[in-house]
Amino acid sequence: MATETNTVNTSGSAGGEYLTFTLGKEEYGMEILKVQEIRGYDAVTAIANTPAFIKGVVNLRGIIVPIVDLRIKFNLGNVDYNETTVVIILNLSHRVVGVVVDSVSDVLTLTLEQIKAAPSLSASLDTKYITGLGTIDQRMLILVDIEKLMSSREMELMDTAVA
Repeated sequence: MATETNTVNTSGSAGGEYLTFTLGKEEYGMEILKVQEIRGYDAVTAIANTPAFIKGVVNLRGIIVPIVDLRIKFNLGNVDYNETTVVIILNLSHRVVGVVVDSVSDVLTLTLEQIKAAPSLSASLDTKYITGLGTIDQRMLILVDIEKLMSSREMELMDTAVA
């Protein structure tokens, strides 16, 4: 029987396993426990009057899943859909949401010592969804609180996260 090894510190960053993915030239990480599955990018059904970063919806085994392109959400320039583009299906507070990323790298285990607090940057750059920066060997990961991002007011995809 598996045992839970995640530890949460007061800054909100958690030691544990993170799925790493790329958006543009940067590498990001999200808690693996939020990930339901990883799929190749397929065409979506567009929904009228939605923000540009909401690509549309897909039918995933009878569940209608909204698809968010994080590259558009984070203003990362040209968005190119190719063979490495994937959709990470997330299960967040009993809501299923898909996020489009450039590629998925691997699953890494980070200790609390490998996670540093997110820096305070200019007021024009929104860092409230960044829980910290993870370092492992020569790699630096931007750790994203994906549940906080998906439940944010501008996303309007989920009810407010339960505390």
